[in-house]
Parts: sequence; C-alpha cells; structure tokens
Amino acid sequence: MKNTLILNANIVNEDKVFQGDVFIKGRFIDAIGKDLGSRSADNIIDAKGKYLLPGAIDDQVHFREPGLTHKATIYSEARAAVAGGVTSYMEMPNTIPPAFTIPLLEDKYRIASRDSLANYSFFMGASNDNLEEVMKVDVANVCGLKIFMGSSTGNLLVDDEKSLEGFFSRFPSLIATHCEDEATILRNAAAYREKYGEDLPVKFHPLIRTAEACYKSSSFAVALARKHGTKLHVLHISTARETELFDRSIPLERKQITAEACVHHLSFNDSDYERLGTLIKWNPAIETKEDQEAIFSAVLDGRIDVIATDHAPHTLAEKENPYFKAPSGGPLVQHTLVAMLDFFHAGKISLETIVRKMAHNPAILFQISGRGFIREGYYADLVLVDLARKWTVAQENILSKCGWSPFQGRTFQSQVTHTIVSGHLAYKEGEFDERIKGQRLTFDRR
Repeated sequence: MKNTLILNANIVNEDKVFQGDVFIKGRFIDAIGKDLGSRSADNIIDAKGKYLLPGAIDDQVHFREPGLTHKATIYSEARAAVAGGVTSYMEMPNTIPPAFTIPLLEDKYRIASRDSLANYSFFMGASNDNLEEVMKVDVANVCGLKIFMGSSTGNLLVDDEKSLEGFFSRFPSLIATHCEDEATILRNAAAYREKYGEDLPVKFHPLIRTAEACYKSSSFAVALARKHGTKLHVLHISTARETELFDRSIPLERKQITAEACVHHLSFNDSDYERLGTLIKWNPAIETKEDQEAIFSAVLDGRIDVIATDHAPHTLAEKENPYFKAPSGGPLVQHTLVAMLDFFHAGKISLETIVRKMAHNPAILFQISGRGFIREGYYADLVLVDLARKWTVAQENILSKCGWSPFQGRTFQSQVTHTIVSGHLAYKEGEFDERIKGQRLTFDRR
C-alpha cells in the first residue's frame, strides 16, 4: 500500500469544519494536523479550496449479483459508488437465488472480494422458514438481517406473524425492514386495475402503495421491536406520518429503533411523475410534497438517522414497460452525495449534517469497525469534493450498468474529485485505479 498526503483541505468531521492536512500510511489515517507537508508520501494531493469528507456509507443498495447481472453487477455498481463518494455499502439479499443461507451469503462476499472497488457487507435475507439458518450468522462479519415486511422486487415477503415473532425475539443484532402492508397494497391495486385496466398511469402509484400501507407496517415493526427489545432499523421512510414513530431525544448510540431516508424521497415528489414516469417508480412510493418536506424535517431534527439510496438499477427497457409491468427502483449511488450537496447550496442542510447522516451515523448505528470518521488510527475512507465545480449528468458519464439516471440532465453544483478506499486512491479526476479492491466490513458486536 502506498502512503498518501492530503494538504490544505477543508476537513468536515464530527460537526466541525477546519483546515488541515491528513497523512495516510497504508490503509489507515496516521496523522491529522496543519503542518504535515514535510512528510514523505507516494501520493501528494493539494486539496486547497476543496472539502475533505469521510466516505459515505450507504446502508441500502441492490447490486443485482448473482442472478440479475443484465441490470448491474457488484463490479459496475461499486465503481459507480466510488465515483460518487460512497466508500462502503451494504447490499440487500433479493438476488437470484436469494441470500437465505450462509453459503449463498458467502458466495456474494467472494464475488465482492474479487470485484468490488468499494468496501462491502451483505445482509442475510429472512424468509418465512429460515430462522434457524439466520441464527448461524456471525454478527461481527455481517451487517444485519433484512426482512421484507412488504413485497418488492424479488418478492421476499415475510408475512407469517409467527416467523416475524421468531426473528424479532431471537436475532441478536440489527434487523432492517422494508415496511409496506401487503394486504392494503393488493386491495388498492385490484381496485385501480378494475377501474383503469393494465394501462394505469404511474401517478397512481402512491395511491396504491399508500401512506396507510406504510404506516400500518412500520408501526407493526416498531411494536414488535419494543416488545422484544430488538435493534430495528426501518428503511426508506416515505411518509410524514411514519416520522412520528421515531424519537429525536435519544442519542444514536442508545437508540434501539432507528430510521433511514433515501435521496429520492428527499429529491422528488408526486408532481414529478408527469415528467419522469416510471423512472421514479420506487417501493415505497414517492409521495406528496408535504411528505417530502416532513421527511427532510425529520432528517434535520434527528428522528431519521441515516441518508442512503436504495440504489436499485433496472434496464431502461424494463422501466419503460406499462405501470404494472415496470419494476420499482432506480440507480442513485453515483449521485447521492452531490444531490445532498445541492441541498447544502440551497441552504437547507449543513455540510456537517450531511457528513453525520451519510458517514458518522451509519458507522455508529451498525457498529462498523474503524470507519465513518476522519480519525487517527481509522481506515482512510475519504472523499474530496469541489463545491464549486458544476457538472451535468449525461448518458456518457453515468457509470451504473443500466446506463440511465433519474437525475439525467440535472446540473449539480459540486463534484467528487478523489475517493480513497481503505487507504487506496481508487478514483482521481474521473480515472479509476482498480489494482486494489475494497475490504469486507467488520462490526464491533462481540
């Protein structure tokens, strides 16, 4: 591993912004100071005028491998992540086959160790009948257990209450949930299909996957967690009412029940369906402007702890199908950080809060070993950003294998210029160095 010296950066870390240098020795941050220029290094980066952030940790992505590699691969999506300033990700189990057993889960780790430029972890998947297999998970080496309490892409629905009670009462670590009430959604879909047939306008998506469906499932998950003392993380909050389920007064280190917001629910609302159609069809659905604003407020006041992507690529041909056949999800991991920095430019959020929600808090919540902060002795997962360099998303600069983005045509105000992953300068001014791959995340849970 080479040593790297970053000079004259505006460092954003632990609720402070200050100018300084960072010396990286091998994989780790060796020193942080103001006069490190005399140190010898293989790579010297003059970061004057730029901002140095801890790398973003995305706690919810779908990289589609194995089984769905016509949409994406671990290789392609990890590159897109690194170009976007995401140095670590946690990937979901709804691949083919689903990650329902330890051997299938470890197959994904083997692929990532060979192909992933970013650091990685993979969720174990829950089914109605794999509790005993789930209990074999080494919680120091796996980010958590994912339970789909509502069907989505891959249809890994867990709807048996006895099975849910078993997972919530016995699993010793973090459970992450997709919360939508299946019966409500099926009833609504049948009513709209009867009225409009198969050619249903996508604007009705949030009227099928309603706020009621989300709240009914999220509140049920929270009730189960409180009953059993489960560490619960509710993913992709999409409605104002759901934000009422979460506490702003408890420090994150002591929270048992936490929540995530995704960049698409912060960036879009139901007025965008007319312009973007099924490109912004997600589960749970993008809802009203009032929901969008309430989610943002909950991010700012601490009810929502983490900002992530739910990066879920599909091919453009798949997305262009009629409503009922068009899959939900889209690619976001390359653009999540710059999208949030646009909110900073608009005066809606501070740099310190962006770093807290995208790096510090995921590290704290998941108890990730040695990452998420710019600290001496920690892994050097770092991102340099030019806040004044505008660029426009176009097909030729989209790195996700699916080749499109809901942000296509959007001019962002900031650009990622360098990304360092576990001490390795993996991305520099549009060029990748793929000679060294990312590392498997570990967790301080023993």
